[in-house]
Formats: sequence, structure tokens, C-alpha cells
Amino acid sequence: MTIWVPSLSEFSGPRYRAIASAIESSIQAGTLLPGERLPPQRRLADALGVTVGTVTRGYAEAERNGWVSARVGSGTYVKRESQASAFSPTFHNDEAPGVIDLSLSVPPPHPLRQLLLSEALVALSQSGAALARGVTYQEAQGRREQRDALASWLNSLGMPFSADELFITQGGQHGISLALSTLLRPGELLAADALTYPGAISAAQQAHLKLVGIGQDHEGMRMDLLEAQCARQPPRAIYLTPDQNNPTGACLSEPRREQLVALARRYDIWLIEDGVQYLPVEQRGTPLYQLAPERTLFVFSTAKVLAGGLRIGVLRAPTCLHERLATGLRSQSWMVPPLMVDVACHWVSQEAAKELLTWQTQELAERQRLTAEWLQGFTLSGRSHSSNVWLTLPEGRRAVELCERLLQRGVKVSSAEPFCVGSTPAPQAIRLCIGAASDRSKLIHALSVVAACLTERPLAPATL
Repeated sequence: MTIWVPSLSEFSGPRYRAIASAIESSIQAGTLLPGERLPPQRRLADALGVTVGTVTRGYAEAERNGWVSARVGSGTYVKRESQASAFSPTFHNDEAPGVIDLSLSVPPPHPLRQLLLSEALVALSQSGAALARGVTYQEAQGRREQRDALASWLNSLGMPFSADELFITQGGQHGISLALSTLLRPGELLAADALTYPGAISAAQQAHLKLVGIGQDHEGMRMDLLEAQCARQPPRAIYLTPDQNNPTGACLSEPRREQLVALARRYDIWLIEDGVQYLPVEQRGTPLYQLAPERTLFVFSTAKVLAGGLRIGVLRAPTCLHERLATGLRSQSWMVPPLMVDVACHWVSQEAAKELLTWQTQELAERQRLTAEWLQGFTLSGRSHSSNVWLTLPEGRRAVELCERLLQRGVKVSSAEPFCVGSTPAPQAIRLCIGAASDRSKLIHALSVVAACLTERPLAPATL
């Protein structure tokens, strides 16, 4: 086999960046093909006359830029065209015909969503005050009356906030990025569950943070492992989704919440609590922002309750951070567009919004029941009213092979790789976003395909 050896003289900058640039150039030129394994780092280092560490940094830079992916114990591979980067979801209007996409965590479709949006737009178009706000600069935190309306809505959902605590954001992803940029400087350490939301991983990478994964089990993040990490090097902040880990659905137990807060206070650690994946109040634990209000930032969004396209959310933070958050928000976007905030505020004030959420809660519970019925006998985890299900594969099955087989049969799902923090080995599991199917019949068809593929013999790996 001929080893790929690039000419680094064509690229400027440090050697590791030249290696990353050479990888990108070779992929674009077709010299390195999708799925092809890069040379072992020591072999390439010897061929180029550089250190192994330089090649390691070059591969890592290429992975950060989305060109390759590292597989623990296997090597580094050129990404396939169909392989998602750390955070590059395919949305429904991008679907291939005939494909049921269960890879994106979205609320189940309902015509009330479009109707409520239409009614809000009509009402605002007839409001002189709303139109005036829509063409005027606003304060970074958001207008007081808008924060009052959103705080009132959140209180009705069992999230007791005052308007003074809240910053209006452009969705949950913006809230996470704003929290990270406010709390941490480049190079500082952020801890998270070993399997966590890919958007948080991406935000940490964009902020040039060191990200460490803390092992977890069915009760969420393991506090013994977190304490060991704090003894070695305390993180500046911890990001987690305590009520339902994304992707596994694990709920952080009450004793662990108390232990987490105690550790955060002992080591002076900030907590970023992500509550975007909505659950009814009776299924949530004690919020971290209530247990440790002085050091907890809480992220919420309308995406999983109203509609993802609104891009409106809130960030709850202690008062001591408000000036820094306002400065950060102004530097990113100056403000959140007030017209879209007014749309969200009008939407949540309607009685039909309550009807929609009641329907969604019941619909997801039924979809969870259908999933358990069709995949009976397999290892599932998740919450009873969640839009996601985590399926641990039977012994001997590989997630990549199963995902490819499912896609060939018209069902798209996510493997564990995008959720892995740092060098965390990917478990052989897949995430099913059961809320994404357009209706129950489509979901049942997709589940039947998953069940059939799970019972088939896996493809034998090619050998020479």
C-alpha cells in the first residue's frame, strides 16, 4: 500500500497546520477519498521528518475543521459525504424523498404551529407599537415587557423566574455560546457528560476551550469521577442537561444534584444547566438554579415547545454576571430581533398554545409507548414524555453498519459519535428522535424497519 505523504512546502504556518491544510487540499482534490484511513501518525511523522506530536496536532486540527474523524483504537478517517460533523444536522426540507428522518430532535408536527405563527404575524402587522419596536434598536437584555411575558409563561410551565433574571437569546444554542464566552477564556477547562449535546461540543470548540467528559450511568454524571477530575484540575464550568441527558435520557438523581452543588461551591465552579429538552414539571428534578442560584446559568428555548424556527430563548443568570452578559450579547449580535420576540410573546399568550403543549405531551407519551412495543426485547432508555429514545445495540452489532443499513431502507438515525466528548469511546448505540416523524404511521413504519434490521445478521467486515 502506498502511504499518503503530502508536500508541506506548499502550505504556510506551523507544521501541524500545514498538515491539516494538506489533508483538506487532498480531500478536495480527490487524493484522499471518503472513508479512507489516514496513515498511522508515527509512519507519517517519519515520512515527513517531523515529530509524532506535530502529526497528532495536525490530525486534531483537521478533525476540528470537520474533514476527518478519529475512532478510538482504529485510526483517523476521511469523513464520508453522508457523515455529519460534530454539529451539522440535516433538516426536513433537505431530506431525500422517501426517507423518514429520526436523526433530529424536534417536536412532533402539528398544524397549530403554523396557525399560531400566522395569527401572531397578522396581529403584529396591525400593531403600530410592535412595528415600531421591529425597526428600532433595543437593550441587550431585551425589553422589560417582553421579559415579563416570557417569565409569566415560564412560570406557567413550572419554571419560576423573575423578568430581572432573564436575558432573551436567539435560541438555546445562542444561550450556551453566550454562557461559555462569558464564563470561560480560551484554553480553560469545561466539563460535561461523556455523552452530551453536540451543539455544546461545537460551542466549546468554537470558543477554543478544553473539554473533558465525565463518565455517567443511569443516574447521570458520576460524582466520584467528577470529584477525581476536580482533584486533578477543577473545571471552570460544568455543562449538563440534568433532567434528561441528550442522548441517553438519564436523569441526574437528587443526591447527585446535591453532591454536584457541593463540589461546585468547594471548587468555585460555574454550572450551565440546559433545560431545552422539555419535560412536564412532574418529571423534572430540583433545578440546579434553585439549589445554587449564585453560580448557575439556566438555558431554555421555545424550540422544543413552540417551534424551532422562532429562534427565541432565555438565559437565566445571577445578577453579578449581567453586565458581562450584556457586553457579550452586544458584541455577538447587539440584540435579539424584537419582532421575533414579540411573535413568541404573542404565541404563548394564546389559549391554543396551551392546547398544543397538552397535545404534544400526550403524543410523545404515545410515541414512547409505540417505540417500546415495536422494539420490545431490546435495550431502550429515555423519559416517558421525551422526543428521544436511546437504543443500546445487541452484542456484536456496530452502530455505523446499522445506520448505513437503515438509511438504505429509508430511515435515518444518529449513532453515538457526534455526542462523544473528547476521546470518549463511542458506545454501540443509536438515538431515535421519535418526535420527528410526521405522524404515527410514519413512526411505526420506521420502527418496523429498525426492528427488522436489528434481527438480521450484521454484515461481515471485509478482510484480506
